[in-house]
Amino acid sequence: MTAAAASVARATPAGPGLRAIAVDGKALRGSRTATTTYVTLLAAMDHTGTVLAQRQVAGKSNEIPAFAPLLDTIDLTDTVITADALHTQHAHGAYLRERGAHYIAQVKANHPGLFNRVRRLPWRDIALDHCERTRAHHRHEIRRLKTAAFAHIDYPQARQVLQVVRRRQDFTSGKLTIERVYLITSLPPGAVNGTQLAAWIRGHWKIENLLHHVRDRTFREDDSKIHTGRLPRVMTGPRNLAISVHRQDGHTNIATALRETAREWNRPLTALGLTG
Repeated sequence: MTAAAASVARATPAGPGLRAIAVDGKALRGSRTATTTYVTLLAAMDHTGTVLAQRQVAGKSNEIPAFAPLLDTIDLTDTVITADALHTQHAHGAYLRERGAHYIAQVKANHPGLFNRVRRLPWRDIALDHCERTRAHHRHEIRRLKTAAFAHIDYPQARQVLQVVRRRQDFTSGKLTIERVYLITSLPPGAVNGTQLAAWIRGHWKIENLLHHVRDRTFREDDSKIHTGRLPRVMTGPRNLAISVHRQDGHTNIATALRETAREWNRPLTALGLTG
């Protein structure tokens, strides 16, 4: 997004020599009119909360064609890209490997051949690589990760298949839900451990909490009626910059950081490094 934001992100790798970047889209609800659909913005965010790039999706298209142009603006050397199942496309996998990036791609039923192949692996006989238990949001959750090396996956340079099993039990109702998620990655076996893989998989969804949710709740982005041309993308630029700069300064509550910065005229300049 900005040279300053990108330089700080490059200095904070997410794992052993690798920097994690999440790619995800957001529809601007207030941009819909009687004759046009929502404006959709595709963003790339470092897992630490720095927005690196953003692109407006063409009005009659979807996020898929915008994936490569979005990432063309970022140095992808020694990175691992996380995205949802929409972007599990052969062309995307080949593009990322050509750019020197690894990927962790979710596999769902919209790719039936690949999905059935990874789902039917003998997961019961595969050793557990990582297990994590958490208690939050009135529920108890257990996440288990297994990995399997795979030499012949019909996806560019895929080296491993991952299975994540999430067991959630609500404290109030006692309801138990079990979810199985399958992913593929170009990372070779042994490149990173199960704990790091699990952190990247879970960390992908930080883009919802650290970016999309903040723009909705703090900046009230979905209430905006600006929807002409590329103005929605232009207006989100300062919001992304403010979020990224405050996160790089160690703030976890962006609303509080904005209020503190607004109290004195020189604080925004100081945050941007323009004054001492």
